[in-house]
Amino acid sequence: MTAPNTLGIDFGTSNSAAGIAVAGRPWLVEMEPGETTLPTAVFFEEDARRMRIGRSATRALISGEEGRFIRALKSLLGTPLLHEERRLGGERISFATIISRFLAEMKTRAETATHMQFTHALSGRPVRFHSKDADRNIQAEKDLRACYLEAGFQDVLFMYEPEAALRAAAPAQGLGLIVDIGGGTSDFTAFEQQQDGSTRILASNGVRLGGTDFDRQLSIQHVMPLLGRGSQIRNTFGGGTLPAPNRLFNDLATWQMIPFLYTPESRRAAQDLAANAAEPAKLARLVSVLEDELGHELAFAVERGKIRANGPDRSAAIDLKLLERGLSVPLAADVLNETLAGQTAAIGNCAAETLTQAGISPGQVDRIVLVGGSSLLAAVQTQMQALCPNARTETANAMTAVADGLALAAAGAFA
Repeated sequence: MTAPNTLGIDFGTSNSAAGIAVAGRPWLVEMEPGETTLPTAVFFEEDARRMRIGRSATRALISGEEGRFIRALKSLLGTPLLHEERRLGGERISFATIISRFLAEMKTRAETATHMQFTHALSGRPVRFHSKDADRNIQAEKDLRACYLEAGFQDVLFMYEPEAALRAAAPAQGLGLIVDIGGGTSDFTAFEQQQDGSTRILASNGVRLGGTDFDRQLSIQHVMPLLGRGSQIRNTFGGGTLPAPNRLFNDLATWQMIPFLYTPESRRAAQDLAANAAEPAKLARLVSVLEDELGHELAFAVERGKIRANGPDRSAAIDLKLLERGLSVPLAADVLNETLAGQTAAIGNCAAETLTQAGISPGQVDRIVLVGGSSLLAAVQTQMQALCPNARTETANAMTAVADGLALAAAGAFA
């Protein structure tokens, strides 16, 4: 029986990719001109039933086109929000359908590029969509399966993302640990490998914590105070003041929650806070962000600042000129590392748990294979090196390892 044409798909929180194996090597589809990775972002034009995806969606946001931008859709899998409908682009649509349309567009682009029809998919998935809720974790895979079927695939199989990345890693004898830090989750696979490449997976583990959580922490701690977080608000029903409620600020710092803030209720709440604020100029910025729908631009500014602070630029900062001319927040590397210390420690703890489940000690690990853009943060690398002091660190294939591994495994997935 001939195996069906199967497309390997890495549907990520921040970026996605797809590919197949050609002559035993991974070949990733050019999803956009000159690009094999596709930002997992969509833009609905105002009153037009058209959904733009990837860099086209981001350009529409940055250029100020009328419409709604959404990112980090993967984080909604397994939650009630996934099936809630919103009026977008002139129609009422659920976020599950948005994901389905995104996957369908990836399928179409892959078929155009390869002149093949893909009836099946091998999809990556985090070890845990949700860290502490087993039922929600199960529901997330069911939701993603339903999205693939709605996108036009007849069937889909799932592979843990760090195990997919292991397929793409160069073989080397010894004990290793895949450290896959994505946009929304961190995943780990401990393995034993022989010189000929034969591999035994010892344990896989994960935690719902990733690059978008780093962005959120940086925004809450360094940007939201400039919009009034922590400011005192006069009590209109008595004397004294109270700190501004955190909900608006926390949601504004969270990629997947930003679209839900552009409502009359949220705008009125911000205006009421500004009217009674001890620091009205700060709360006026919050009002402007909600009224002008600048939440995603603000989140992108934080992300860019994080990337700069992780590099050699010792004068790195979060540029907030979109709020006010000349406004910025200094973000030196040591400040970045200190801000993210709690989260990187949690990642280190999960990695240590993986090794315990595998029955090996950290000192036995020969190699650490870093996967995902956020794995390249110096704070993450320091944490991993401290955990496994005898291991060498590999970063060569960090950005495409999961997609490459899925591409390699796709042909045999339904054999």
